[in-house]
Amino acid sequence: MNIADLRTKAKDFELELADQKRRIGGENFPWYPYGTLSNLIHLDTLLRGANRELDNLIGGLPIADVGAADGDLAFLMETLGCDVDIVDYGPNNFNTLRGARLLKEARESLVNIHEINLDAYFDWPRKQYGLVIFMGILYHLKNPFYVLESLARVARFAVISTRIAQYSPDLKTRFAELPVGYLLHASEANNDATNFWIFSDAGLRRLIDRTGWDVVDHITEGNTRQSDPASTKGDERAFMLLRSRQLS
Repeated sequence: MNIADLRTKAKDFELELADQKRRIGGENFPWYPYGTLSNLIHLDTLLRGANRELDNLIGGLPIADVGAADGDLAFLMETLGCDVDIVDYGPNNFNTLRGARLLKEARESLVNIHEINLDAYFDWPRKQYGLVIFMGILYHLKNPFYVLESLARVARFAVISTRIAQYSPDLKTRFAELPVGYLLHASEANNDATNFWIFSDAGLRRLIDRTGWDVVDHITEGNTRQSDPASTKGDERAFMLLRSRQLS
């Protein structure tokens, strides 16, 4: 299961899923408005060498899609024979997880949907995963240290993405090389009170190291010259493949 082949398969699957969503949700159902399968473009850039063969990461174990929106990626991976969990939380999900549940029913899917609040103390649904997809979630967490530390105990590999920053919002203070995090005001970034921590690249790497992970592959995209924590223009994203030191 090469990542490039998965991207190709995703194009047809996205059309299939869009048609299915129209049929089961009607015109007014609030499906998640962004194409989550587009994340495969970033993974195709991120993963190198043997890591491009996803079987090397999954290792025959279950996988989890955390913060899965409508579950598009989870349902795609199921078509390839993967045992998949969706981990999300209704109050924070765009349509309170109704979309994922409608698709599960319509597809007669065996994907498991686990509603878990990552901002509370919790247990992961399984004792071990081969690969966890954890993209666009970290900066929405109140306690990213706890979540990453607990994840390192159950996942061999994780793919994460999160917003990072090199400068303060006024662009006067550069902190890219310092292991720090910026705590957003509730209205500071897109007026979205679920945005919390924006780390520097050094801060993100320190967090990852101290929660029990090694960085295997790493890229940054977006505004890689003058990023800041809050503005649309200053948006920079880090994408990383991580390997748990506890399960390696």
